[in-house]
Amino acid sequence: MAMATSERLRTHLCGIDMASPVLTASGTFGFGEEFADFVDLSALGGVVVKGTTLKPRRGNDGVRMTETPGGMLNCIGLENPGVDYFLGDILPRISKYGMNVIVNISGSTTEEYGELANMLDVDGVAAIELNVSCPNVKDGGIIFGTDAKSAAAVVRSAKAHTTKPVILKLSPNVTDIVSIAKAAEEAGADALSLINTLMGMAIDIRTWRPVLGNVTGGLSGPCVKPVALRMVWQVANAVSIPVIGMGGIETAEDAVEFFLAGASAVSIGTANFRDPSVTMKIISGLDEYLKARGLSSIHDIIGKLKVGE
Repeated sequence: MAMATSERLRTHLCGIDMASPVLTASGTFGFGEEFADFVDLSALGGVVVKGTTLKPRRGNDGVRMTETPGGMLNCIGLENPGVDYFLGDILPRISKYGMNVIVNISGSTTEEYGELANMLDVDGVAAIELNVSCPNVKDGGIIFGTDAKSAAAVVRSAKAHTTKPVILKLSPNVTDIVSIAKAAEEAGADALSLINTLMGMAIDIRTWRPVLGNVTGGLSGPCVKPVALRMVWQVANAVSIPVIGMGGIETAEDAVEFFLAGASAVSIGTANFRDPSVTMKIISGLDEYLKARGLSSIHDIIGKLKVGE
């Protein structure tokens, strides 16, 4: 399907020309091609493809996804075919869609992030997104994204091995997200995306067992939106690099809230499962919102939240 995009929505992020400031979140949109019958992929600001690792991963055993009030829990376990298969088979195939391909990467050491960033420094890749919600096997299993020094080290490693923009995806499972955001900016991150999923769990009261095979999982969907919005506002006011906001966005009105809070772009995740064409509806709704208010650009609402008198 083809969609006419408005100049009101055209933007640039980290030097990337985007038809709109609406992206898709990693793990919720496959590699983009799965949605080609429902979405004009070139109308999106970018497609953040499924998390990619150095070697293929089969993911977690047991139940890996379940609905929960106002959202869903998942513990997929980074199942993916590995970076070599992505580069050799998938990237050439999806390049025909004219979309900005942003590759989300995960590693178990700082060095792995650098190696992945180097391998993905190729034509057809617009940017790299660092998923730091994974344990550092060299540092006692500490989660990269919950420690400012570890997160900064991952950013430095990636930046040293690629010419592509590097986006750090921040974890909400921390007490002070601003300190981690600042450390990432100082380390050279070109942009920040937030939030990743919140940790949660569900219990089957008939069996007295966890619903998910991994016991805990990542919580996403409308229920996390207030938390995501608060964190985007805090981070956008603390750093000078662009912020990509995500977490529970289902409508254009939801997206407007994130722009007002300071996001330069938004990413749609869980809503894609419920309505495969939701991104097109959000893009149209954003344009209508701007037009109705006589605004010529999405930039006219970014960071314009009125606080106090």
